[in-house]
Formats: sequence, structure tokens, C-alpha cells
Amino acid sequence: MAKVTIDGVEMEVPDGTTILNAARSVGGDIVPPAMCYYSKLEGSGGKCRTCLVKVSQGSTNDPRPMPKLVPSCRTTVMDGMVVENITSPEVLEARKGVVELLLINHPLDCPICDQAGECDLQNLGYKHGAAATRYEEDRRTYKKIDIGDKIKLHMDRCILCYRCTYVADQVADGDRCHGIINRGDHAEISTYIEKAIDSDFSGNMIDVCPVGALTDKTARFGSRVWFTKPMDAHRDCENPKCSGKVVVWEKGEDILRVTGRKDAYNEVEDFICNTCRFEKKKVSDWVIEGPRHINNKSVISANHYEHLKDIKEDIVKYQKQIATNINKA
Repeated sequence: MAKVTIDGVEMEVPDGTTILNAARSVGGDIVPPAMCYYSKLEGSGGKCRTCLVKVSQGSTNDPRPMPKLVPSCRTTVMDGMVVENITSPEVLEARKGVVELLLINHPLDCPICDQAGECDLQNLGYKHGAAATRYEEDRRTYKKIDIGDKIKLHMDRCILCYRCTYVADQVADGDRCHGIINRGDHAEISTYIEKAIDSDFSGNMIDVCPVGALTDKTARFGSRVWFTKPMDAHRDCENPKCSGKVVVWEKGEDILRVTGRKDAYNEVEDFICNTCRFEKKKVSDWVIEGPRHINNKSVISANHYEHLKDIKEDIVKYQKQIATNINKA
């Protein structure tokens, strides 16, 4: 076990734990943001640089600080390590620069993007972005590529986090026909010979994408996310690799889209198959468990009354108590 201090908070974690996961074990504001790291995808992380932190003390045995900021998702803790995240002006300034870099070619599509309201880049830009950009050149444009009838690719929104390629390798039975082509500022996600992506679990690429680069064609422009009701639901899926546990996004009596259940760090708890995601859009297809817990800081929480049933039950109980007291009087 190693004792590490992050932003003045001391914790003890197993040896080999990364700084990011050490911070996540405690939670709160000391957790660095992450756009490319995904705990359930082996090999992810180290690409976006949004989780940079300052190590002001390397360890008890070697208290020297690390000379540069380090990616917390790739740097393991050492006993006695002292880390600065939001308490370091240097980290905050660097993160501001990283956000500016990610937004250089990213279009202002938020008003029409299906990811708006649950976009990690929106949240990152709100917390760490600058009010204006220093970039004056033309934004890069991309040739439109059709990658199938279920998933829409907007390459101009992509931040090259590689998550979708890891999903194809590790979740979709290694059925990967897409990846990074070209180098440097010409790099882009693409399929070879414009081959369509077709796999039972390919839809999970939509869930892991931190921006609106990969969206659900079956729910495209259906509704803004804050006008829908996210409900936990499940079904007995025919695919043995699929848990059948999902979130259905309802609007009135209709299910507009189906997604995997995500944790506090916006990571999918269980990957689901394409049948559950794209083909089961009737309420009768699912066993509705109840409202999905939504962070009250999220825009999705608007008009989302998670405990409405409990409130109604309490009101009925108090009404009965009042009626009983009146009768006794």
C-alpha cells in the first residue's frame, strides 16, 4: 500500500494505482478530468493530456518534484507522493491550454449536436476553457464518410481519444475495420475503403465517445437530452455477452434512444449489444425499473424528479395522519 496526498487530501491505495484512480477512490474536486482514459478499456489514456497534474514530491525516499507535469492516468503513485491538481496554478493554466488545443478544429455545433447536454468537452470547456481563442486560421474540414446505417461519424468533432478503436478491439469481438490514418494534424478516424462498421457491440462506440463525433443515427435530432426522461430498464437479452441493463430515454410514450448505464465518471458499467440499443424502442420491450439517478449539476436533471414517487407516498401518509388526528379531535 502507498500513502499519497492529492490537493491536501491523504489516502492509502494499493501499489501500482494511477494518480487518477487514486483521486477517484476519494472523489470530489480533486479528481482530474479525463477525455481519453476509460477504466474498462485496456490501454486507454495518455492521449488527450487533460488529466495533467503536478507532482511536487516524488516519494518519501526521493522527495524531489517531477520536472514536468505528468498525465495522472498513466503515472502510478509512490509512497509519500504529493500531487497538486486544482491547487496548482501551473496545472490550471496548462489545462486551459489543452482545452484550447482540443477546440482548435472543433466546430460550434452544440446547438444542433445530439451530444449537447452530456458532452465531456462541453463540461471541460466550461470549467477550464478560455473566453476567447487565439487561433485565427481556418478550421480543418473533412470528407464525409458513411460508416454504416446505425452510427454517424462527425470527424470534425473528433478529438482522437482512440476510445472507439479500443471498443472495437476489446468489446466488439475484435471486429475492427477502422482506426487512425495519416499523421500529425492530418490524423483522423476512418474505415478502410469506406467499409461499414458492422458488429453486435459496435454501438458501444457511441457511449464511450466523449464528444459528438459518433452519434446514434436511429435517434438523430430526436430531442434535446434535457427534454427526455432517463429511466433504468432491463430485458432478458438473447445475446449471452449482453447484460440487458440499459437506460431508456423516454419522451412521452416513446423511447427515443437506448444507452448503457454510466457511472459517476461517465463510463459505461456494462456494455450492451446492438439489438438492445437500436431495435428495442418500445416500452413493452423493457422492464422499467425507475428514474435514473442524475447528478443535480447536470443539465439533464432539469425537470427530472427522481424521488417523485417517494414524495407522493409521503404526502398520502401525512394526509392519512392528519385525517386520523381530526377524527380523534
